[in-house]
Amino acid sequence: MSQDKTNPLMCDPETGFCEMPIVATESGRNKIKLDKKPVKIIYYTDPICSSCWGIEPQLRKLKLEYGDYFEIDYRMGGLLPDWSYNSGGISKPSDVAHHWEEASLYYEMPIDGDVWLEDPLNSSYPSCIAMKAAQMQDKEKAIVFMRILREKLYLDKKNIAKWEIIAEVAKESKLDVERLKLDYEGNAQQLFKDDLSYAKTLGIRGFPTMLFSDGSEKLLNVYGSKPYQFYENTLLELYPEAKKNNITNNTNPMFLFDIYPSLAVKEYAVILDKTTTQAKSILEQLATEGKLEKKTIKTGVLYIKK
Repeated sequence: MSQDKTNPLMCDPETGFCEMPIVATESGRNKIKLDKKPVKIIYYTDPICSSCWGIEPQLRKLKLEYGDYFEIDYRMGGLLPDWSYNSGGISKPSDVAHHWEEASLYYEMPIDGDVWLEDPLNSSYPSCIAMKAAQMQDKEKAIVFMRILREKLYLDKKNIAKWEIIAEVAKESKLDVERLKLDYEGNAQQLFKDDLSYAKTLGIRGFPTMLFSDGSEKLLNVYGSKPYQFYENTLLELYPEAKKNNITNNTNPMFLFDIYPSLAVKEYAVILDKTTTQAKSILEQLATEGKLEKKTIKTGVLYIKK
């Protein structure tokens, strides 16, 4: 058992970082190869990373305002290999429940920690491998897939390490479930191992980590959960020519739901530069008008387009 005081499930809300017990070391970092856009973001995350759920508002906003200038390479971090960790006050699943609800209040994103009491996960590896299998089919659908995985986990208290839950999410994401299972049991295993190996090369020590590259040897890091300006400024430092798509000019309160079918109050507020009070008032009105459904848990609400 690790005696390190760091525990990946004990994410620090103040730094917004879920840190791994063994600090990776950089070794022979190569230039990042760009595809079609001037900036690539290598995003190391994990479906069960509460701090990663906490940056969904900032990430969604960045995509809407500057998505023409960057692409994201989603990499899986393997936050919880198993329960051999015994550090940071966490040695068993039930220890995570209270911590997650503290994180929920800090990030203002809905999380029900009772999954760790009712149907705890034994590892995050199955959901990481499932994400790699989803990427093999369709990278855009894979992003939707991970979002729904997280909603199942954080709001519905579903154990996303179980294949039947993964299959259910794949179906909702419009992925081919049979192909996903074949890939999940096959090549996705190696792709996940490749992500873990690449993380060591890059010196990744926790999640979320975003590495911004313009294809040169210059690599800018944003570790943990940060206010939106950190992500925007990092992008602009690499590519000053980027022009913001001013989405706040749109007067239709429902337009965001055509892009993101589910939004928490914090997401709506951050994306549209509103206070959480303003955002909640608008969303409640849309729900009253029958345009949105509500999924309410003890730490918040998710609004879903009907």
